[in-house]
Formats: sequence, structure tokens, C-alpha cells
Amino acid sequence: MPYLNIIEVESAVASLATAFPHTCERIDLPERSFEGRAAHALRIGTAEPGVNDAVVLIGGAHAREWGSCEILVNLAADLLHAHSGGTGLTYGGTSFTSTQVRGILDGLDVVVFPLVNPDGRHYSQTVDPMWRRNRNPAQSGGHPGAVGVDINRNYDHLFDFETAFHPNAPVRVSADPADLDQVYQGPSAFSEPETRNVRWLLDEFPRTRWFVDVHSYTQDMLYVWGDDNNQSVDPTRNFRNPAFDGKRGLKQDLLYAEFVPKTDTDDSAVLAEQFCKALRGVRGKNYTPQPAFDLYPTCGTSDDYAYARHIVDPQKGKILAFTVEWGKSFHPPWAEMEKIVLDVDAGLVQFCLTAGT
Repeated sequence: MPYLNIIEVESAVASLATAFPHTCERIDLPERSFEGRAAHALRIGTAEPGVNDAVVLIGGAHAREWGSCEILVNLAADLLHAHSGGTGLTYGGTSFTSTQVRGILDGLDVVVFPLVNPDGRHYSQTVDPMWRRNRNPAQSGGHPGAVGVDINRNYDHLFDFETAFHPNAPVRVSADPADLDQVYQGPSAFSEPETRNVRWLLDEFPRTRWFVDVHSYTQDMLYVWGDDNNQSVDPTRNFRNPAFDGKRGLKQDLLYAEFVPKTDTDDSAVLAEQFCKALRGVRGKNYTPQPAFDLYPTCGTSDDYAYARHIVDPQKGKILAFTVEWGKSFHPPWAEMEKIVLDVDAGLVQFCLTAGT
């Protein structure tokens, strides 16, 4: 099977919802893309909506990272077929029992949104394989030929990076619509329908406790924060404190480190380590569990936004948030991508098991 195009991804989502009506529900996301495409997610679980805590898994935000959609579609299909058949799941050297599969579906809402950015994926697969952003020309700021926003820089977390970060911080984001690295953040946080759909999904499932955004590539399992090193000593050093504007984003410095309670860091590290352990069992691939900042400093990302929600608004539930960076290239040969799908799906099944215990 080659990589799925956008019609095939949508067809797979619809087919799973039809085939498993008692354990799978298709969710219509509220906003269409700039080119008019609808987006859909799946809620997988045996309980009524809202009874169980939720794990939200998204993919396909960056257009050129083709395999993310396949990873999530395959995961949804595996869980549903195994639960229906009363069987376990085996991914190479990593196996899960039928009892474990049943425990996931009985104890959690697994919400799968495999294709966040359909316009970008279509353009990447038909015109420019290295295209990263969406296809919204309305945000070009008058720059001729500048099209699109980097979806994973458009969330509302330290969006004003020029104020928040040290001038020398190598934060990977741009305010230039014509940026050649395709990391243009957009004119404002949540300016894009794709990010607003993800925000809506988190609001729609207020019992979301875990969030994973599937990307490529570096063979990592990242957890918050992405803007600076983590620390659990001084709660005043946090992203809401303007006293630290202009000091964030430098590595191996004493100017700043982002506060996170030790229990959250410990819990996140355990989930990331369990993901990597199960993935390694498939065929021996080593992924690294680490804070996102260890890769490079970022802002406006989905994982930092998802975790920060309960800090900005204490009425929202806490979400431990992660980013998977699969593989070593954006679109490896399909024979290798099939193996990567098994790797990452084993990690995600174990992630759900660990989260639910």
C-alpha cells in the first residue's frame, strides 16, 4: 500500500466509523480549510462520551510528513479490529493481550485526528513534496507568492516570540510570510482553521488528560516544555511572567528555565519512556524520550499550548502533552514506512495503557 492521499484518509476514517458503530464515532470538526475541505476525527471507546478520560492523538499538521496519517489510521483500525475480534495485538517483538486492548477501549476515550492539514498534504503529494505549511494565501501580508502558515507555530503559547525570547535564542519560528524555512507563525494565534479545529477538539473533550502530536523526523518522544529548560524550583519563572521577557530560549544559561511541577515532569518522563520501550521492542529502533527544548527552542506549538491551557485557565483540566518525531526522513520508501507505522503504533498502544493505569 502506498501513502494515503487525502481522499483515502477521509475514506478510512468514515469506513471505521461505519464498521464499528458501537465502539467508534466519527466527529465532524467545525471549520473547513481555506480550500474548503472538511476535517474529521474518531472517538474510540465503549463508554458514552464524557464518561472516561481522553487521549487525543493528532497528525498531519506538517504537510510533508506523510506517514503521520498512516500511523494514526492504522492505530485506530488495529484497536477496533482487535477489540471486536477479542484478540491481542502484535507489532514485531512487542505484544499486547486482548485484555489490555479491552482495557484501553473500556477505560479511555481514544480520540484520533489523523489529518489536521488536508490542503497542505494534497499540495505536498501533488506539487511540492517538501511543502510544510497550510495553503492559506490570505495571511501573506501582501508578499507576492507567499502562501501558508506553519500550523505548529500558530497556537497561543508565547506567540509574541520577539518579546518573549532572548535576541540570540535560536527559536525556530518566523514572522515573515515569505520565510524560506516555512515556519511562518501567521498574523495571530489561532488565525488558521486547522489550529482552531484542534482547540475545538480539546474543548469538546474536557476530560482530555493526554495529548500526542505525531510528526517527523528525529526518532524522539518529546514532552513539554519547548521554550526553555524545565525546572521545578521557582514557580515565578513561567511563561506568563513578563519579568522574564527577552531571556527565554538560550541553552546552558542561568537567565531562565520554565517552571513545571516535578510530578508532571516525572509522569511525562514515564509515559515517554514507556512509549520508547514498546517501540524499541518491535525491531530494536531507539527513540529518545526528552523535553522538547532539548531538540530546539519553539513557541506556538500544539504540545506546549495543550499543557499550558490549565495554567492560563484553571477551569480547564491538565493535559500532559507530547510530540512524536518518527523516522529519519519526511517520506521514506513505503517498505520502510510500513515498519515505522508498526514501531510507533506499538509505542502509542503502550502509551494508552500507561496513561490509563
